[in-house]
Amino acid sequence: MSKILVVDDEKNICELLGLYLRKDNYEVDFAYDGEQAVKKFETFSPDLILLDIMLPIMDGWDVCRRIRKKSNVPIIMVSAKGETIDKVLGLELGADDYVTKPFDTNEVLARIKSVLRRAGGEKPADAIQEVEYDGLYVSLTNYKLRVGGKDVDAPPKEIELLYHLAKNPNRVFTRDQLLDEIWGFKYYGDSRTVDVHIKRIREKLEGVSDKWVLKTVWAVGYKFEVF
Repeated sequence: MSKILVVDDEKNICELLGLYLRKDNYEVDFAYDGEQAVKKFETFSPDLILLDIMLPIMDGWDVCRRIRKKSNVPIIMVSAKGETIDKVLGLELGADDYVTKPFDTNEVLARIKSVLRRAGGEKPADAIQEVEYDGLYVSLTNYKLRVGGKDVDAPPKEIELLYHLAKNPNRVFTRDQLLDEIWGFKYYGDSRTVDVHIKRIREKLEGVSDKWVLKTVWAVGYKFEVF
């Protein structure tokens, strides 16, 4: 289980991120000012730090400088500022990525997974998370989609949704089940979110194989049907 330290003086943001991160099986701790962040880094030993720039006592830049003197732990900087100079400075100080507020929580989770994978620190529940069918390969280990032998770019949620259906062939999932299991129980959306993602996935899979299909079960939901 990877450990994430969330550093932000806005406690409501910390609580929201904490819900999503724990849902994704991360261990989470929080710091609400720069000085506390440095101390928590020493005691909690996180695998990744989500670090706000505008902090009391010591700003995120100084926290990043201090941590970089001791460790190469992945750091994602978070700020309400979107100017290029801030992003450049963060990367020059050794940050691994940069997120601008207001952010989409699912995007932040995808960034965390990506940075942890690059750093070799992602610890999935299963050693290998992949499924393969005729003309189709889906992997959560490296978030890869291959269709008809060719790599296809796809957003993380499309890959997660397709993987979830394909690893449970012929099982019908309601839209609410998919919202709960892919987006998380605190996701504030509706069933149209699932429909839109399914439509985009189908466009990528069109005409690949006659041995399986991403099928709509009328008035219920969807299933990955294998013949």
